[in-house]
Amino acid sequence: MKGKPSVLGQVELLAPAGTPEALDAAIAEGADAVYLGLKSFNARMRSANFAYSQFEGALRALHRSGRKVYVTVNTVFEQREADRVFQLLKYLAAIGPDGIIVQDFGILMMAKEFKQLKIHASTQMNIASARGANALSRYGVSRVVLARELSLDEIKSIRQKTNMELEVFVHGALCASASGLCLFSSYLGGKSANRGLCTQACRRLYNAHEGSAANEAGLERISPIKSGYYFNPCDLSLINRIPELAEAGVQACKIEGRMKSAEYVGTVVSAYRIVIDSLGGGDDERRRALEEAQHILRNDFARPKTEYFFDMAPDTVFRPEQDGGTGISLGTIVKIKGSQAKGTGRQGLIQDERFKPDCANGGIKLSAGDSLRFHKADDSQRLAHKLSLAESSGSSGYFVSIPEGFEAGDSVYLIQTKAMTKRYPPVIPKDLSPFKRQPGRDRAPKPEQLAVAGEKPSVKQTLPLKEGVFVQVASIEDLYVVQSQRPAGVILPLNRKNVRSLLDEKTLPFKPGEIILALNPWFGEEDDKFLSELPDQLKEQGYCSYVLNNPGHFSLLRDKDSNEKKQTEKKGKKPSTLFIAGPWLYTFNAWASSFAASQGAHAFVTPLENNRQNLEKTIPGFIRRQVFVTLFAWPPLFRIKTSNNLYGFKHFFDSRDDSFSVINGDGSAVVIPDMPFCITDKKPFLMDAGFRRFILDFSGGTFNGSFPLKKKLYKEVIKAAEEGSVLSGISRFNWKNGFYSDSKNPQ
Repeated sequence: MKGKPSVLGQVELLAPAGTPEALDAAIAEGADAVYLGLKSFNARMRSANFAYSQFEGALRALHRSGRKVYVTVNTVFEQREADRVFQLLKYLAAIGPDGIIVQDFGILMMAKEFKQLKIHASTQMNIASARGANALSRYGVSRVVLARELSLDEIKSIRQKTNMELEVFVHGALCASASGLCLFSSYLGGKSANRGLCTQACRRLYNAHEGSAANEAGLERISPIKSGYYFNPCDLSLINRIPELAEAGVQACKIEGRMKSAEYVGTVVSAYRIVIDSLGGGDDERRRALEEAQHILRNDFARPKTEYFFDMAPDTVFRPEQDGGTGISLGTIVKIKGSQAKGTGRQGLIQDERFKPDCANGGIKLSAGDSLRFHKADDSQRLAHKLSLAESSGSSGYFVSIPEGFEAGDSVYLIQTKAMTKRYPPVIPKDLSPFKRQPGRDRAPKPEQLAVAGEKPSVKQTLPLKEGVFVQVASIEDLYVVQSQRPAGVILPLNRKNVRSLLDEKTLPFKPGEIILALNPWFGEEDDKFLSELPDQLKEQGYCSYVLNNPGHFSLLRDKDSNEKKQTEKKGKKPSTLFIAGPWLYTFNAWASSFAASQGAHAFVTPLENNRQNLEKTIPGFIRRQVFVTLFAWPPLFRIKTSNNLYGFKHFFDSRDDSFSVINGDGSAVVIPDMPFCITDKKPFLMDAGFRRFILDFSGGTFNGSFPLKKKLYKEVIKAAEEGSVLSGISRFNWKNGFYSDSKNPQ
């Protein structure tokens, strides 16, 4: 077993364990702790994960050696699954892992039943500010896994303002989307990243067009600029930054990779172990350790590397020419050598400069037993293949066995050599008979009441807003379009451009009391500075209603509202500020709604991924009037945090001819589908069920006011909402079928 557990005060090296073999590799190479998932409710449902007996055996063995185990319970859950979640939490409380990693705010509420559970906030919670971290502390959260889109300076700023333990991803795959804000895979078929079933749609091949925005009429196909893997990010590697992270006060450095092989995990852990162990030494020792670690990481066989927001050069994050898989590129299949070769199957010739002896590291050499990844040129198939044949054809080529279906022109990648394969001592004991515990059959207790501000539920409860249809737009200019057929109210993003107009404009087509301000779900340190003084200024103008999409938002506005609350309570009145829990708080269950209510939410916007059955199960009849249901929207499939326009094109489509748009905005780019989500024809049924407030969201297709809202489109959609009629060319998203599930998915 390499290395010893990090001493008290030193940064913890945290490794992924998607399989027992990866667990063995992580521990043997010196990880201080591992994180793993059980068979349900974790964000890597496609990995092998651990049976209960395996988990308990591993936990006992690791605790005896001074290592820690964190269990991932980091997906959202639906109302029908509440009992199973409670049973899992009760089981974990009895077994005693060193922490559980959670995304769903409902699990925070449910876990309050088990004081012995240490809770870590998942990166999927999208915590990018000290205020966001501190808002979770009173719910038992002791550690926050920070959003990955942060710079070193931002991490330092957070460290100075919170006592929470901070955990930072330092190596492995990145998402194109800002942490926890991706709907792409879910939109394409219900396989939600929030449910651990992401299909990595961002890593697919797309054809880019100079096209118009989704809501503009006359969308035309023209010749593609070119095809590329435009949203396929490089892999993160912060090996050079470990000393700075340690000095910044980060408690844990985390390696991504529960879907990766044991060989990959062992390689990466060994490199970071060397660097972390050198932190207490002098400059020469640190330099030698870093050089050795960098040499080791040349063999991780993953994607090209980036330091992401530690070094935000545009070409270090996205490389459209690099396909979505992992491995070292070995070029393409040049030709096929016969359809059948004696005893070896099909053979293909691959040629690449990396095979030459004078190449870096003396050139790559292939042999039978190595593993290659074959990738169809049209991105229709990717397949890993262990070589049964590898014969040199000269200084820059090899004849290798190739799987059926692959031909000349298809790409080839080296993903593992036979020499890399190691046998590590097993962590899990062979005899698992002593470990027989499993979750019980307990019923989950009812969540805390969801009444407004903790009051007793009553059908007489009302919001200081009209009932009816609310229209969400992107800009002040769009308000003038919406006034042609006035809705019950409007929702407007609270961004820098709109704020200037709200504070400067003398006359707007809607009164301040009719305007709800929606905060961006990304809430970083800079956003805290921008927003800190705004509530007071806006309240002076009469703007008092907000849609909040991040725990930090509640903290910010609650602090600002505290003085007024004290004064109004003395007079027997309610404070005038209205908090609405937004769709990015993922209130898929009554416990998540209860969390928002405990934070001060007076109403809720149901998540865009939700379905009708779960909505009605989650929201009891007495508070359905407090829920806003979105009837129309261009869902933001993912948000890329960037300071520049991402690409020169605006429109692209995939191999299935589904089309999408890239809309650049203030500090981010948003990808939306050209086919909007729409359930306007379901409004009569929703009203019969007791729902009274609805949203028509045009802000996606006109993000940041980049494109004005068309009056023709607006009238067409609002008419459909008024009549309860269906529109053509629309998507139902998950409304009917809900999240994807099959017999292999216990969720």
